[in-house]
Amino acid sequence: MNNQNLVICENKILYEIFSEIKDYLKFELQFLSEKEISKIVSKNKENYIILSDHNINNIDNQLIIDQFPYEIQKIIEKINLAFLKKKFNEQSKIKLKDYNIDLNSREIILQNKRLKLTEKEITTILYLLNIKKEVSVSELQEKVWGYQKELETHTVETHIHRLRKIIFNTFSDNNFIISNKNGYQIN
Repeated sequence: MNNQNLVICENKILYEIFSEIKDYLKFELQFLSEKEISKIVSKNKENYIILSDHNINNIDNQLIIDQFPYEIQKIIEKINLAFLKKKFNEQSKIKLKDYNIDLNSREIILQNKRLKLTEKEITTILYLLNIKKEVSVSELQEKVWGYQKELETHTVETHIHRLRKIIFNTFSDNNFIISNKNGYQIN
């Protein structure tokens, strides 16, 4: 069973149509009033799409179908695309302490401050985050930059220095990436 839920808001006819073909759908089906939707969504962060004929205030993940007649196959395509888009957007957001990293926009965000990062900066942060221990310069050279271990270069140190500087200048965080004799680590 999947965890995708289609919530049809107050359109009984559309709900009945989907109920008849539910065995062929890739999502679960629910019928709720607008009031019920507001209660459920505020408590629950499930993988849902709200299908409605009008915009519901303060509700995300809405798909509005307000012009009928409409081919059912076209509606199903729109629903599936909405689920794919939602999944893509969720996978691109990473929580790191108080920060949020948006992989799509390559930004690191803290409260209302945003900092645009390069692809290599994002890759470095993600590598340090996933390892969860001190990472040596030679390991970063090999795993993030693809350099040979024996190659003498200061690329890693230069990039880390620049990254720490722009994070400090934007967020006043001097301990985002810490360093010691064994290497670097996300604090």
